[in-house]
Amino acid sequence: MQNNSEKKRRITLTSKEVSELIAEGIVTVILLLLLNVAIMVLFTQMLNNSPDLTDAIYRSKDIFANNLGSDIFWSGRNFVIPLFLVIDVLVVFWRLIRRYRQMQLRHIINELHYIANGNYDYRIPFELRGDLSKVVDSINGLVDSTVAAIEDEREIEKSKDELITNVSHDIRTPLTSIIGYLGLIEDKQYQSDDEILKYTSIAYKKAKQMKSLVEDLFEYSKVRQPSVPLNNGSFDMVQLLEQLAADFELEAKKKNIHIQVNTNENQLVMDGDTEKLVRVFNNLITNALKYGSEANLIVIEIEKAKNEAVVTVKNNGTPIPREALDQLFDRFYRVDGSRSQEISGTGLGLAIAQNIVNLHGGYIYAQSTDEWTSFIIHLPLYMNQVKSSPDNH
Repeated sequence: MQNNSEKKRRITLTSKEVSELIAEGIVTVILLLLLNVAIMVLFTQMLNNSPDLTDAIYRSKDIFANNLGSDIFWSGRNFVIPLFLVIDVLVVFWRLIRRYRQMQLRHIINELHYIANGNYDYRIPFELRGDLSKVVDSINGLVDSTVAAIEDEREIEKSKDELITNVSHDIRTPLTSIIGYLGLIEDKQYQSDDEILKYTSIAYKKAKQMKSLVEDLFEYSKVRQPSVPLNNGSFDMVQLLEQLAADFELEAKKKNIHIQVNTNENQLVMDGDTEKLVRVFNNLITNALKYGSEANLIVIEIEKAKNEAVVTVKNNGTPIPREALDQLFDRFYRVDGSRSQEISGTGLGLAIAQNIVNLHGGYIYAQSTDEWTSFIIHLPLYMNQVKSSPDNH
């Protein structure tokens, strides 16, 4: 795109346009001279045909001359001709400026046509004054916004293509396994009933994996809508998270992981859609259990900070590489170490969590050190508060 700081230049008239200006000036001067002569002739005729008017003019002249001590301004040569000359110069100047403005506008329109032909990286560089300067600035601003809209549209299309590619890949893998194992059963390529059960068990697990992906896709597309309704109500965040921790306790024990809730608040009442917020914390705890390699502790911390509830879900597993932190909330993204066949997942959990938090006017981010990998969520206590944009953090 053209550098906005590029030095602007004045409009250079073509030789044809200069000739038009000269011709305009000559024609205007000729017409004014003819008009002046016509006015003088008419005025003379009026004086000759109206003696009373002539006497009145001469009496006024004598009074004026006596007051000034001179009648220099009342002679035709010293008053009428200079007056006509001043008026003529002003009219010629106005006509030339008007024509010059029209030529400037013509140049602007030509530049606009050039941009409209697809040269969206070009900006009108003319240095102008007055209304035309505002017109040029408005056109350049409109082109900037149009280019931005085109880029946004391209990003949306690219995003859709990536979504289709990723969904196709993630569905094809379990679907291939399902078809393969069911094909073995269909072709009777098994030795015993136990082998049939093994094949059907694998197909069932792969089908559940596909179902999970479809559900996550549905949830992701739903929370991405700009007008998603929230079923807001008052609830106790401390009680909600203690209940969630209890729900995951059995699964955590199987992996030798302990879940604990730390807070100085006996209760923290706030507004929100509990069903959607439960989905957020489910995703975070599930991720900690799945991907928190070598972790033996998951801590959920709750605190009140002014008009916000700050919830941290952290585990003491293997740190997340710094270069991966900024991409964690991109859909379908998973850290390379988590991309194993044994660990199922769609890569949509954190993207869904981020969108739900944004819907509540909050924001979420991740931090990872040698001690802890933390996901920190800030949520307003009341939905009528001024919402904090995640872009500001």
